[in-house]
Amino acid sequence: MSIKLPAVLAFSFSLSVFVCRCRCPAHSNTFHQGAGAAGCTARTTDYAFEMASSNIRYGPGVSKEIGMDLQNLGARNVCLMTDRNLSLLPPVKAVLESLAKNGVNFKVYDNVCVEPTDSSFKDAIAFAKKGSFDVFVAVGGGSVIDTCKAANLYACHPEADFLDFVNAPIGKGKPVSNPLKPLIAVPTTAGTGSETTGVAIFDYEPLKAKTGIASRAIRPTLGIVDPTHTLSMPERVAANSGFDVLCHALESYTALPYDQRSPCPSNPILRPAYQGSNPISDVWSRHALHVVAKYMKRAVRDPEDLEARSSMHLASVFAGIGFGNAGVHLCHGMSYPIAGNVKTHTAKGYCVEHPLVPHGLSVVLTSPAVFSFTAPMCPERHLEAAEILGADMQQVKRQDAGAVLADTLRQFLSDLHVEDGLGAVGYSKDDIPALVKGTLPQERVTKLSPRKHTEEDLSQLFEASMKLY
Repeated sequence: MSIKLPAVLAFSFSLSVFVCRCRCPAHSNTFHQGAGAAGCTARTTDYAFEMASSNIRYGPGVSKEIGMDLQNLGARNVCLMTDRNLSLLPPVKAVLESLAKNGVNFKVYDNVCVEPTDSSFKDAIAFAKKGSFDVFVAVGGGSVIDTCKAANLYACHPEADFLDFVNAPIGKGKPVSNPLKPLIAVPTTAGTGSETTGVAIFDYEPLKAKTGIASRAIRPTLGIVDPTHTLSMPERVAANSGFDVLCHALESYTALPYDQRSPCPSNPILRPAYQGSNPISDVWSRHALHVVAKYMKRAVRDPEDLEARSSMHLASVFAGIGFGNAGVHLCHGMSYPIAGNVKTHTAKGYCVEHPLVPHGLSVVLTSPAVFSFTAPMCPERHLEAAEILGADMQQVKRQDAGAVLADTLRQFLSDLHVEDGLGAVGYSKDDIPALVKGTLPQERVTKLSPRKHTEEDLSQLFEASMKLY
């Protein structure tokens, strides 16, 4: 008697979740002994995804516990990283008070650069190597947390060349081989989700484009999410941070599905952190989008609205878990040269003395054009996103998905007084070739676009983003 069994879907909840769905003809028997990645030689695309995230602790005032956490870790020499502006503000003071109260020995590095570069990363790495630290603490936004991740990584690999762990094709993209020190992240903005992810982004100055390091090994051990810290964010910082959450959620939800991403890794250590959309990341990304729709405008308009700012802080975590496992695609890939080639734009609300297009702004300016472009590949997801963001879906057809989501995003950005496209931050059509050139190396994210694209497609997307309204 022949019994046809359904495929097995296995979840193991610890630090990772593994889901195996091998469709190789040779392994059509569910219980075939060789159904792992190594035996999947016939596949060109992946068949599994992993779920990884930092531990998260959330609550108003929870920063006061960090000194006890460091005691519990047996920390004897702690490196605390932040930036000079934050070093004078309540979030850092709260952490320092907790460290002092619990007798923790520490040194402060407050030279983190907003929108870090390879040079600023190297400066922080040099500090970390000299200190022989046994635990790292990052207090700040994504720039601080990402810098601290890199410092921890290279301090634990003292012989490594800087480009060894940087994403290919700019760097060598080598797997992390040595164990890292514990890292506790205390985010002060509601945007990057860096407290949850194994990604560290920086401007690579020789190419005038952003790239980064992506490895589950560098994700923080613990993220301490204290919503009271977000009350210190200026209005435009809250807006631009929120746009990063918005695009994290939209891009990860519409990314190429994990089982369509190639290549199929020959060893699980080679499976990238950004794997494509999958059933677990979808849950986090969709929920983040609901929270953004409900609370972001309130959080931007009223800095004292603790409910709204607390909700956006959690939305950042939700979206971070989503995109930290699924990945982002064209908005982020195109944002890196927008930030890297900035000429004159001065960002309101940021204490910097150089031209700056903040990360969240550089990401969201192309979003109407990008989602209009990607919608034909998964129209239902684009329509669902538009509905969550408040679009009237009566009499909307599948073929309208791109236009509806693009219009919904334009209205959302207009309501929050976002600059009117790339032209409003100093770019013109003459800059498009350089912007395209800066996007091409971002294969780590652009290959996750659900729709394949050419250089000409990228040129058209940049041109369509010159003016939004």
